[in-house]
Amino acid sequence: MKKYIIAAMLSCVGLGFTSCDDFLTLSPTDKVSGNVLSETDGGIKALLAKVYTTVPMEDFAFRPNAGFNQRGYDGVNGTSNIAFLSDEAVRSEGGLGLTEGFTYWPYSDIRQVNLFIQTIQEAMESGKVEKSDGQRLIAEARFARAYIYFGLAKRYGGVPIISAPQDGDYDPSDLSQLKTPRSTELDTWKFIVSEFAEAANDLPTKEDGYRFTKWAALGMESRCALFAASIAKYWNRAPLAGEAVNQKLVGMDQSEANGFYKQCIDACEEIIAKSGKSLHGANPTSVSDAISNYQNIFLDTPSDEVILARGYVDGSVNTNQGHSYSLFYSLAQFNPGALRYGRFSPTLNLVDQYEDYTDDGTGKSAPIKTRADGKETNVANIQSAGNVNASDPYIEYNDLSEPFKDKDARLQASIIVPGADYGGTKIIMQGGLIDQQGKVYVYNNTSAEGKDGKTYYAFGGEGASSYSGFGNIGNSENGNYTTSGFSVRKYMEEFKTVSSNNNSCTTPYIDIRLAEIYLNYAEAVVESGVGDKAKAADLLNALRHRAAHKDNIPLTLDNVLKERRVELAFEGKRFWDMIRRRESHTFFDAGMRSALVPMIDLRQSKPKYIFVRTNIQGDEIQNGRTFAPQSYYHSIPGTSTNGLVQNPGY
Repeated sequence: MKKYIIAAMLSCVGLGFTSCDDFLTLSPTDKVSGNVLSETDGGIKALLAKVYTTVPMEDFAFRPNAGFNQRGYDGVNGTSNIAFLSDEAVRSEGGLGLTEGFTYWPYSDIRQVNLFIQTIQEAMESGKVEKSDGQRLIAEARFARAYIYFGLAKRYGGVPIISAPQDGDYDPSDLSQLKTPRSTELDTWKFIVSEFAEAANDLPTKEDGYRFTKWAALGMESRCALFAASIAKYWNRAPLAGEAVNQKLVGMDQSEANGFYKQCIDACEEIIAKSGKSLHGANPTSVSDAISNYQNIFLDTPSDEVILARGYVDGSVNTNQGHSYSLFYSLAQFNPGALRYGRFSPTLNLVDQYEDYTDDGTGKSAPIKTRADGKETNVANIQSAGNVNASDPYIEYNDLSEPFKDKDARLQASIIVPGADYGGTKIIMQGGLIDQQGKVYVYNNTSAEGKDGKTYYAFGGEGASSYSGFGNIGNSENGNYTTSGFSVRKYMEEFKTVSSNNNSCTTPYIDIRLAEIYLNYAEAVVESGVGDKAKAADLLNALRHRAAHKDNIPLTLDNVLKERRVELAFEGKRFWDMIRRRESHTFFDAGMRSALVPMIDLRQSKPKYIFVRTNIQGDEIQNGRTFAPQSYYHSIPGTSTNGLVQNPGY
């Protein structure tokens, strides 16, 4: 293959899997011959770019209510994130369920990838593409196809496996010949895991822009094998019934779990031993150093830890590119003039998971302390008169940030807490006021005079732009404030002036990093009893040491899962972790996510702060959220025409 063709191709995919629209006018659009590939500078780069765009990465342009590559502004629905479907966070304006709201059935993408593979194979056989180049291109395509099937399997279970173009001889009057039945869920997962393993053999070990590498393929093998192992092991937590179950199109025998766990372990071990990857900022000199190191992973995309990422260019200049993450979730105190902002509210459920720095060798979480009597329960219907009793033994704090001092560096780097410094500004998140006479005001834009003669406000400021919490609570159109008492910091461009233009953000999205590999390994070892337990413990503790903890904690499942929650918060893992481990229906059994409401108390000469645990208002309005077990699998689309067996409950 000519060098200039390769260079041109890289100039396209190096932008971060963008579409390169100017090269997508080739005719025919579904297939380009080996001759065109060898004779046209743009042939391969256009086709490969299209292959990369098929990858269903749940990145900044993913909307769980609308699908992938959703950059077009769609009002309130423009601000949605998969974290909002779990116990990690809520969308401040509400209006989002617990399951994805779109149909993903990308068999046109699979055909496109299969045609690409066929075309490259033909070009290799004719000598128009060198063998080494062709093998890499085919491996990239197999990676993309396996990722597509991963997107299908985790939503539907067993699906039709089509690994070649259906372009053979068939009777146009009898299209039943083209109908491919669903494979079992077991066979589907085996196919996905083996495809990533085989693609790894022909992919380079060195990074080349945002193109797939051997380590990315092994990372996906690790992720998918762990997913499959969990389903097999925990299928009986939420068993289903029906024809799809009888045919094993959904569900797997528990005996299959350890085989997948072993594949996960093997893939992780190869990455750890041979990739040269290391934890970024592994040995911080202080907690502040640990905070900075961890935060910068998501702003600088360091190559020492990052294994697979997606890049962007400014979509306000290049149409249909870029993203709006920092715009939609910018705090009210930093709003650049956008209509939608401040709409990412991490839950108290997550904040409570983080440790403090006692380093007592247990690794136990340190929930936020609000009461002197230790009765840390939620106040229901916090707005109702009398539900917050000012005479109860709430701890009086001197500052909004005081309850969060000495907390895990990853909390401070991932979540903006009340009173935190963000971009050189103190962030005001306050939801209530207790006046001098002890009258309580919650979610009420009122003010009162303190004993010092100064005027204080329930939301912490007089003007709407002077505070970031609880304003317009319950307003779906103008819910531009946290409704949980917290806002997101991870991936936010704290020290950059954010444009008010949609899709102007260019921060890369990290899909796989070494920390996930460490956690995959530790979970697979502790769940299966296979592998090196001492090594797994070392990897688990390496993550805590990167967060400036000094102690070592034991390798237990609880410790692994807790570390997974805090280390990978808001990285698109928690929702699917709850799915694969069959935890969603238990947590969301009329379950409510929790908020922390700071309130200024004016009964003393110097105002103090109390913090009240309560239910997320949106969950409370719905009398709790429920996840039905059938929702672990989506409804198979088009069964009336494709003849596929439908999933249980649909």
